[in-house]
Amino acid sequence: MPMLFNLIAATGNSFPTYFIAVYVVGFIAAVSIGSFAWYNSKRPAGWEDAARPDFVPEIKSEEETESTSKS
Repeated sequence: MPMLFNLIAATGNSFPTYFIAVYVVGFIAAVSIGSFAWYNSKRPAGWEDAARPDFVPEIKSEEETESTSKS
């Protein structure tokens, strides 16, 4: 890690700040979307009875929406 800081100091901070900001925002978006997808997927073995967190919306699959609309 110190070698990275030395490299940044030697280049004179020529790397644009907005370029780093795009990567940070993209990483946060990817983690958020991945978390929602994981929580809404089928549970792995041993996690079937795990409770869904309150902040994760429940998304129904096409099969579930078709079966509820036919009833």
